Amino acid sequence: MKKKNTITPMTAQGAEILRKKLNELKKNKIPYIIKLISSSRKNGDLKENSEYHAAKEEQSFFENKIKEIEDKLSNAVIIDTNIIKNYKKIVFGIPFTILKIDNNKKFNYTIVGKDEADIKKNMISINSPIARSLIGKYIKDIITVNTPNGNIKYKILKIGKN
Repeated sequence: MKKKNTITPMTAQGAEILRKKLNELKKNKIPYIIKLISSSRKNGDLKENSEYHAAKEEQSFFENKIKEIEDKLSNAVIIDTNIIKNYKKIVFGIPFTILKIDNNKKFNYTIVGKDEADIKKNMISINSPIARSLIGKYIKDIITVNTPNGNIKYKILKIGKN
């Protein structure tokens, strides 16, 4: 059964990172692998040539990776956050600060596409429960996020770049 293509939001920065990865694979990795395959063919019987089989597996891996990135880019809705001027509510790609009410801890996040999400960089997936609860909310709004550990309340303190 063929997988259905889904439209995915992505920041312009995230799309650029994917384009760079795609370029690296096409311009450097694949030509390198092709050279490896060519040189390993010269090493005798292909049935018992482990270098050849390893290079073919690597080629398949990188070709699949290229297809995956091309699919992501072709189905992406790229959102350029530089054109967003009004920071009255939380929207995709705009940083914000929230306060966890039960312990007064502040968190700075940006909601991004699922492939861009990286909690170490304070970038949370649009598909996460907290992001879904925050989209469209305003400064001073209090939201409740249902988690496996129970409901957690947050207050929105700031929206927009520092």
